[in-house]
Amino acid sequence: MAETIALATLIGSGLVVVSVLTSLVAFRVGAPLLLVFLCVGLVAGEDGLGGIEFESVETAYFVGSLALAVILFDSGMTTRLQSFRVAATPAIVLATIGVFLTALLISVPIHFLLGFPWLASILLRSIVGSTDAAAVFFLLRVGGIQIRERIRATLEIESGSNDPVAIFLTVTLVELIAAGATGLQDLSWEFLTALFSQLGLGVLFGLGFGFLIVPGLNRLRLEAGLYPIVILGLALCIFSVTALLGGSGFLAVYVAGLVMGNMELRGGLGFRRFQDGLTWLAQITMFLVLGLLATPSQFPAIAWQAVLVGLLLMFVARPIAVWLCLLPFGFHRNETTFVAWVGLRGAVSILLGILPIIGGMESGQVIFNAAFIIVLTSLLIQGWTIRPVAKWLSQVVPPPIGAIDKVELELPGNASHELLVYRIASDSPVARGERIPRWARPSLVVRDGRSMRIHEAGRSRAGDFVYIFAPSRLSSLLDRIFASQVRLTDRDQEYFGEFTINPETPLQALADAYGFEISAEQGKVLVGDFMKSRLHGFLGRGERVALGQVELIVRDVDADTGLLSIGLGLEPAQSNAPRLPVFQNFQEIKATVRAWMRRKTSDT
Repeated sequence: MAETIALATLIGSGLVVVSVLTSLVAFRVGAPLLLVFLCVGLVAGEDGLGGIEFESVETAYFVGSLALAVILFDSGMTTRLQSFRVAATPAIVLATIGVFLTALLISVPIHFLLGFPWLASILLRSIVGSTDAAAVFFLLRVGGIQIRERIRATLEIESGSNDPVAIFLTVTLVELIAAGATGLQDLSWEFLTALFSQLGLGVLFGLGFGFLIVPGLNRLRLEAGLYPIVILGLALCIFSVTALLGGSGFLAVYVAGLVMGNMELRGGLGFRRFQDGLTWLAQITMFLVLGLLATPSQFPAIAWQAVLVGLLLMFVARPIAVWLCLLPFGFHRNETTFVAWVGLRGAVSILLGILPIIGGMESGQVIFNAAFIIVLTSLLIQGWTIRPVAKWLSQVVPPPIGAIDKVELELPGNASHELLVYRIASDSPVARGERIPRWARPSLVVRDGRSMRIHEAGRSRAGDFVYIFAPSRLSSLLDRIFASQVRLTDRDQEYFGEFTINPETPLQALADAYGFEISAEQGKVLVGDFMKSRLHGFLGRGERVALGQVELIVRDVDADTGLLSIGLGLEPAQSNAPRLPVFQNFQEIKATVRAWMRRKTSDT
């Protein structure tokens, strides 16, 4: 017995270490790390070099479900409420209506290519229908891709909230098929009632538990190392209790994380540090286990059919569904294109592919294999091309200039402060004698490898490293006085515009300066107010608004004022030109129709 435990521990820990070390190669060649973790599991499995036989689908589903709950809780904790407010509506439309639209569009090819009955075709579509939260969070946050904030928030919220819909659809369809259902006529209103019940209970329990846990934890006095354990334990309790009471535990744990992550929580800083490593472990474990479960020798029987389904999902079904869902929200064509492309399938689809096997379906193994091949196709094509596609569509935002290091601090009374580390640029305001604001507290200077107190250091010099305590909400103001005055490279200047515009400037002044016409009423509107209105209050860094022959771009954003600096671009067509002649939004469609009607009127 002891030898068995030791061997299992050696194999498990060894695979985790191999996955981590293999990630070093993946970063160099640009491969998606999740694909690497999945391939490590395949290589170690029964058809690979490792020859490990792992056939317990129940164990794989249990481990995968717990890992997904941890990942969703972490994604909720790290989603800012401001981003959620702005991106929630389009993201939830994508997560609900988008899932159903994609199901309708891809079910027909599945039926004819793989020869499944209609309900089984819809089942496979439900399994591969949701964008994978693990894959999206991983590639957008860990992959080092800085894209426009509204797009990033939309994708993250969509992927975090559509998993519960896909899970419900899969479980319900497996139960229907197991009960003898054969066609669409067997679906009833109870299906929709159960769906809204699961989602409703998930949101309700997530909100309720989230708002109850925070004040309770803030009254406890525990050892610092115990807070992360308590928070994680409570998150898994939320997941389990909600599932036992008939709700979506995955949605509940995501919503609870969203609530708790946006409130002052005792031990929250320690938990975020702990959770970072735990989420990595959950990602690796889930992909390794699912890779071990697969049998690649069975793939060739349905390989080309499943690959074709995956391609139709990527290039036809997902783009059409995304375009129809985002029509009312004013997304630019390039933005819609990028959202459509980041429809990554990942571990959740493989995890759901286990359910038909657990449910005893005759075609369960074939459905699992098809789901696995579709996920591999998605990771190989979409996962490998997200960065170049984001650059091609002008969705990549140049990285902000700020502190070279930042450490959050938990102080008595839940005061939110950070320890910031700056390297003084030679032509920065501080190097030229500008004083550091009084609300900032410089504590240490490192000069030529020697540390000294701030008064001992004297006047600041270029190249000094300065350690400063400052309130979190004001840290962005320090970035401006420590940064180089030559802040924008040629590429950054092209992105953020050639000139800086005062947010208090009336639009009429821009119209007079750059020769375009606007109405007298619109001319009185200030630039800042105009951008707030057009962007629906979401002033994310890099967001753009066309105005006549110029384009206004948000350069910097402050947490309190909402807007620090606006750039003006003289060539909007070059920086934000549509790359594809499709995915027009309502405004563009209206303009096209009006232009056509004018031409018709002038011709007659």
